[in-house]
Amino acid sequence: MPVTTLDLRVPSQGLHEFTAEAQAAVHDLGVRQGLCTLFIQHTSASLTIQENADPSAKRDLEQWLNRLVPENDPLYTHTSEGPDDMPAHIKAILTATSLSIPVLDGRLALGTWQGLYLWEHRRHRGHRRIVVHCTAE
Repeated sequence: MPVTTLDLRVPSQGLHEFTAEAQAAVHDLGVRQGLCTLFIQHTSASLTIQENADPSAKRDLEQWLNRLVPENDPLYTHTSEGPDDMPAHIKAILTATSLSIPVLDGRLALGTWQGLYLWEHRRHRGHRRIVVHCTAE
């Protein structure tokens, strides 16, 4: 089974597009037809498919989720790693840790306005690892 990993450097909290990196991984794996599963190996970040044409959509989503799951809520007891840690875990369970995308003619079958995003829920900079696993016909 074709599998590889993507190690992405994220500069900050928010949505970070990685469509080109995922497409390059599928190409390098040599899959022409099949299914690509992306899985993030972290508990405070997630993956999503979202509009990549208008930056205001990204900004609105980031602001909405931060308002929905605020930092410094007095109900949080998991606070030893900072005020953004527990909210990051909550945001991760509300979103997705894996995505499945068909591969057609060697390309991810994304729609015209769709992009792949790593959604970093912590405020720190760092690296995130995504497993890219493809099944081919």
